[in-house]
Amino acid sequence: MKQIITHFTDNDLYTFSCQYYVLMKYPRAEVKYSFIDRNNTCYPQNFAALLQEQVDLMPSVKITEEEIAFMTSHCPWLPLWYFNFLRGYTFNPKEVSIEQDAEGRLSITVQGKWFSTIMWEMPLLSIISELIHTLKGEMETYNLEAERNKVKAKTEKFLQAGIILGDMGTRRRFSFDHQEMVIKTMAEVYNSQDWPGKFTGTSNVWLAMKYNLKALGTMSHQLISFEENVSGVFECNYNVMKKFSDVFDGDNGTYLYDCFGDEVFFKNLSKRMAMMYTGLRVDSGVEEEQTEKIIDKYKNLGIDPASKQVVYSNGLNIDRCIEIHKFCNGRVKDSYGVGTHLTCDVDNVKPSNIVIKLTKCRITETREWHDCIKLSCDKGKTLGNPDKCNYILSQI
Repeated sequence: MKQIITHFTDNDLYTFSCQYYVLMKYPRAEVKYSFIDRNNTCYPQNFAALLQEQVDLMPSVKITEEEIAFMTSHCPWLPLWYFNFLRGYTFNPKEVSIEQDAEGRLSITVQGKWFSTIMWEMPLLSIISELIHTLKGEMETYNLEAERNKVKAKTEKFLQAGIILGDMGTRRRFSFDHQEMVIKTMAEVYNSQDWPGKFTGTSNVWLAMKYNLKALGTMSHQLISFEENVSGVFECNYNVMKKFSDVFDGDNGTYLYDCFGDEVFFKNLSKRMAMMYTGLRVDSGVEEEQTEKIIDKYKNLGIDPASKQVVYSNGLNIDRCIEIHKFCNGRVKDSYGVGTHLTCDVDNVKPSNIVIKLTKCRITETREWHDCIKLSCDKGKTLGNPDKCNYILSQI
């Protein structure tokens, strides 16, 4: 089968931001990531071997000078020495362990130095997603013109409604070619006339480069999940906010706050940090409820909520974005990151529901291992050691 990942920056921008953060703050840390399939999929029996084949091809995927030039000009918060690091980076297949049971269910772990293993999340997920759609024969029934027309209609709808929206659909895309078509079509529609809304770009760095778009993304839950083992559940958000702002000197100012639910975060959000960050990302919970909590917190801190950005990204479609936008009604600067609804809303195709999450860590190679968990504001997104999850929940 052809190699699925062929571009080094066919990856989300937050991967690079988080990798740089790790290099700066925890260069000796070691971690373990685990694959979770929320649909409990039984994959074809040869799937693990085909996936391993793709993993074994990844060392050939190296960053190019064109990619470095794009990131240097579009990501000024990343220093030049970091791109020298990326020039020398090589994917290490030995960090990835793949098993498949008799029923076809996958067990995948990634383990090693954090700054190295962090690069595997997006390639593995997008490979798994494209591979299963290929094996199901869904590429053969794919109708390019029909799918393009669907994307055009979605784009026109959100732009006409005044929505500010970007693509965040790399991890569960139908295929690389389909995601590229989506990005190209959205950009063409947006550039065809003046609209009330805005297409902000894509989290996929390579596609942002190819179509001269803004690369989107700041951070992921893993930073907070790791930090809980360093400073505890009640202080981890504050400490990540401080460390992250120190590393990026105030850039990348959208904070993902729900790793341990909203209560822990809002109780410990200081005015200094609230002012330092551009805004917050809502990735779980009921958006209307989260919006009211965000507005109330900013008001209690003496900050005008209308001056702050709120990015909504919890499994949204265009209609839901429009509903939330009407609810916000200018009280915050609302914008939207949409993933699977853009990159895997294909006729007669069921999207994957897969993630790769941090499950264990140690701060250096000489320290003991600890469980990493994620609680969020949705019970369905709770991940990690059940005993630790229950203990932390009992404390908050």
